[in-house]
Amino acid sequence: MAFLEIQNAGKLFTSDNGTKYEALRGVNLQIEEGQFISIIGHSGCGKSTVLNMVAGLGMATSGRIVVDGTLVTGPGPDRMVAFQNHSLLPWLTVRQNIALAVNAVHNELSEVDRNALVEEHIKLVSLEKAADKKPGQISGGMRQRVGIARALSTRPKVLLLDEPFGALDALTRGRLQEELARIWEAHRITVIMITHDVDEALLLSDRIVMMTNGPAAKVGDIMTVELPHPRKRMEVVNNPNYYRQRNELIDYLQKAKQAKKAAPAKPVSVPSGTSSLEKTTVSLGFVPLLDCAPLVIAKEKGFFEKYGLDVNLSREVSWKALLQGVLGDRLDAAMMVCGMPVGETLGVYKKPSTALVTALTLSRNGNAITLSSKYYEKGVRTREDFANYLKEDKSGKPHTLGMTFPSSMHNLLLRYWLAGAGIDPEKDVNLVVIPPPQMVSNLQAGNIGGFCVGDPWNSRAIHEGLGFAPATDMDIYPGHPEKVLGLKETWADAYPKTHLALVKALIEACRYCDQPENREEVIQLVCQKQYVNADPIYGAVSLRDRFDYGFGRTETVSNFNLFSQHQSGFTEQLWSLTQMARWGLVPFPKNYQAVLSRVYRSEIYGRACTELGLVVTSDAPTSLTLPDGSVFDSADPLGYLESLAIKQPIEVAEIKLPAHLLTIV
Repeated sequence: MAFLEIQNAGKLFTSDNGTKYEALRGVNLQIEEGQFISIIGHSGCGKSTVLNMVAGLGMATSGRIVVDGTLVTGPGPDRMVAFQNHSLLPWLTVRQNIALAVNAVHNELSEVDRNALVEEHIKLVSLEKAADKKPGQISGGMRQRVGIARALSTRPKVLLLDEPFGALDALTRGRLQEELARIWEAHRITVIMITHDVDEALLLSDRIVMMTNGPAAKVGDIMTVELPHPRKRMEVVNNPNYYRQRNELIDYLQKAKQAKKAAPAKPVSVPSGTSSLEKTTVSLGFVPLLDCAPLVIAKEKGFFEKYGLDVNLSREVSWKALLQGVLGDRLDAAMMVCGMPVGETLGVYKKPSTALVTALTLSRNGNAITLSSKYYEKGVRTREDFANYLKEDKSGKPHTLGMTFPSSMHNLLLRYWLAGAGIDPEKDVNLVVIPPPQMVSNLQAGNIGGFCVGDPWNSRAIHEGLGFAPATDMDIYPGHPEKVLGLKETWADAYPKTHLALVKALIEACRYCDQPENREEVIQLVCQKQYVNADPIYGAVSLRDRFDYGFGRTETVSNFNLFSQHQSGFTEQLWSLTQMARWGLVPFPKNYQAVLSRVYRSEIYGRACTELGLVVTSDAPTSLTLPDGSVFDSADPLGYLESLAIKQPIEVAEIKLPAHLLTIV
């Protein structure tokens, strides 16, 4: 049991005239002792209501709250609150205001011990010189520090902060945030803080709880802050994880705001023959990369409309934000990295799993590995050069490389490329997750030394002289599946005809993208502000099958972005699964055939092709030979894993699959 648990808590308010308002419903949160938790969300999402329930100032109408094994039934000195309004007694001095709390809670102590406790906390917040002044004689920031010192002086188990710095100017707020960080580092008290400031939340928190909109608000998502302690503001902003996580928080808040303002959907004009769709208004997520082209073309050229679909394309700041959108039902489906459906179904890094499915491969290829120009200046041209450089480097500085998501092909290809030169991705380099649009800025800032991503971000870094590409995926695994149409299995079960319509529309869009005479139009459309938001000069490079490797090397690379090979074969599915197991992302399933057939819905793809009059090629298991000469035999995946020299311990497990309910009428 966690130190503090909010268990299925709800809060129902009743006004004087009998009107009821459900502020919270089914709130669940577990907090370990010594953690610093921030709660963010728009007004009306129940942040303060949660805080008041933990404080015992307003009891939950359903569920319960437990602190250190004790049920919360009302206020108590084990849970102290510091409000935005400091609530100091104006006729008492700083010392007397703090002493008031100490005397009330610690009356079992001697007067000498109580006085020592007061002085300790005056010193803790650096107010020795103002100890004998009254609140009206000190600044707002100092008054807030008194409020925090007063709360801490009671030695509570939990400190509750209700926007403690919200009323202060930016400079004072920044100083007090660092003061609070210093105090927390020294004492590691359990803290729950409400804030509207995402930078404040990132600077101070271990985890950030994002609330959904009210009424009936609940926990929408929880972010673990990937920044080391202790934290200083100027060091934090130079960490590559900072801007990625900041953008994810802002994106969550913006989408919550949009959802709050959203008007009811207008009736859709449904073409003849498609009126039986269970759902016509669909929200599809994408991340700004060139291979979002099929979604853009299906929207811009009317393929969605042709099949009775009114589709909203939602640009997501990261793959994590996109995934959370699908899992939280904000998005109906999305363009996903190809490993995401099977990874989430199995539970990446043993996280809770959700069954995702895919019936369509949207794109193949399109990636490159870009290294900083500083490596080129040191003579690095190949992965073997890079391996030698790492061995000879005596600086002691970590070599950090970016990838976009654990189950992405970017991560798997980068690891495969490194391991092929004897570089252990877990020991010899530091791999971090960075959203695609932030790769170039992090490379320029020196936060990372390279990355693996799709275009236009490689081309942009190379065009600006920041890096070079020692390899593209055509050098590692040509023709690999890259992006797929992914959605929750429960959604596919609920809307089978809508799912089929999506697949048909996107098949037509993919075929349109691959016609040479359409590529220039595709470049212009996909680079628009609402989609990739890139200069077409960067998009044109790889979409025209001409890739610039940097430093004067430009070559024709056929099928660098390929969209019309939709079917995902068993062998390539299995290879990706073995790579995820190789690096400890997921256990390797003993029943891998059943798992893959559950995730990859070839029957949906086959039905779509039949209705479109297209021929479906056979999907027989085969072996796979990669450019480095290695051979993957799909008949013996465990033997392949055992043969790999560099890998994490391989976990093999039987995966339990619930009954399959999907039908198409």
